Amino acid sequence: MPQMGPWSLILIAVVALLIFGPKKLPELGKAFGSSLREFKNATKGLADDEEEKKREKDQA
Repeated sequence: MPQMGPWSLILIAVVALLIFGPKKLPELGKAFGSSLREFKNATKGLADDEEEKKREKDQA
């Protein structure tokens, strides 16, 4: 995977601004953030379930 320098990130931001417009970008960022938060919570829940099963198995 190629390295992303500051110019690449600036180019991506400019293209996103041109495609979605300045009014839509905050909404997209908020939606992305909430989706990421839900995903992290779900994966944390799965990891907690696995640890609980392992502890139960070790105690038996």
